[in-house]
Amino acid sequence: MRVIFLIRLFFWCVVTASVAADTVVSPLDEQGLTPLGAVRAGNAAGTIPAWEGGITKPPSGYVPGEHHVDPFPDDRPRLTISAANLDVHADRLSPGQQALLRANPDSWQLQVYPTRRTASYPEWVYDAVRNNARSAKLLTAGLGGVAAANVSSPFPMPASGVEAVWNHNLRWRGIRIQRSFGQAAVTRRGRYTVTLSLQDFAFPYAAHPADPLRERFPNLLLAVKGKTIQPGLLSGDGTLTLEPIDQTNAPRKTWIYSRNLRRILRQPHFANGFPAANTDGLRTVDEFDMFNGSPAQFDWVLKGKQELYIPYNAYRIHDKAVGPDDIIRERHINPGLARYELHRVWVVEGTLKPGMKHIYSRRVFYIDEDSWQIAVMDSYDMDGKLWRTAEAHALNYYEVPVLWSTLEVYYDLEAQRYLVSGLDNGRNPYRFSDTADPREFSPNALNFYIR
Repeated sequence: MRVIFLIRLFFWCVVTASVAADTVVSPLDEQGLTPLGAVRAGNAAGTIPAWEGGITKPPSGYVPGEHHVDPFPDDRPRLTISAANLDVHADRLSPGQQALLRANPDSWQLQVYPTRRTASYPEWVYDAVRNNARSAKLLTAGLGGVAAANVSSPFPMPASGVEAVWNHNLRWRGIRIQRSFGQAAVTRRGRYTVTLSLQDFAFPYAAHPADPLRERFPNLLLAVKGKTIQPGLLSGDGTLTLEPIDQTNAPRKTWIYSRNLRRILRQPHFANGFPAANTDGLRTVDEFDMFNGSPAQFDWVLKGKQELYIPYNAYRIHDKAVGPDDIIRERHINPGLARYELHRVWVVEGTLKPGMKHIYSRRVFYIDEDSWQIAVMDSYDMDGKLWRTAEAHALNYYEVPVLWSTLEVYYDLEAQRYLVSGLDNGRNPYRFSDTADPREFSPNALNFYIR
């Protein structure tokens, strides 16, 4: 095993060295951009600082395997946005954010903190993105995935909306992640029941070229299996999803394990606008991680960039001492735990294609330029009316490092309800590793995983 490891290590060192040598002068460097394509400089007003590498090492007090220590414990809000002063700040808020403020004038507010551009990634990921910038190509106008791209976002300098969507879908989130998390559909009066699940992710596309996971699943973006732990009525159910990059020629495959039937069943319709399990209809399947899956149902337009107040560095809401009762309130989460910052975002608008079916006619993504994480999402019903808004409260998992959400909140403005997903407080935090056995992600393996 040690010999195999050393061979793989040597191979990867050779690959990364050659990539780095080939991309010493990359289009990103020439244009003053970060390795992921963000503007390296700050803004003219000084309210967005320059990117200086993000978090490069864990802060003092962090214990590996434990919840993450807030790197900025002394930061204080520099302003508070409420319905009363909304008009002053409207140009830096999405329509959904504005609607949520107007609907809850006495209880919802955005506490805006100093902007900390903390996003950072391993150097070999940066090398891969630099290489992608020169080689990546869309297949079938973006509907069939991408070619000549590896590891992370293929288009760090996007020329179209669909390229930006692929940047989010294919962004690097690690190779294997295991997590325990809670999810709750909250009523108008703030009542809820937490559904606790275990999930095990593998990202073959994100793996090193010599990784067996990559070799076994060459067209696979994501493999994820999960099982429900509580409440008791749902305990024992499980799922397995294999999500290809090219879903035109190889559609997503999903299996469920039914405790009642004691059988594994294929779910061919578990995609796109189909209601997600255990969400009470408040989230669709393709809204997991804000957006996932094939972009083929929508026409995507790149609207450009703007400055937006988005959730960021959400270490307080991630704190192990904070529980669901501390986070969940009527009609929205506890505003005192949420941290907002001013960041530049890519704005991407998707309009449902004629003949396609979905519950949304239009959706707008606000994508963080430093990470390609969708930070805010507004969704419109079939009459063109703003219906839902969602936010991803992200932080830097600095032991990796990688920026990813710790909590996602999906607000239904019409029903005045919301879904909160990712409650990991008091439970084991995300566990990241560099390897995954492909044999663990098969329908047969799901039986053993559930039991």
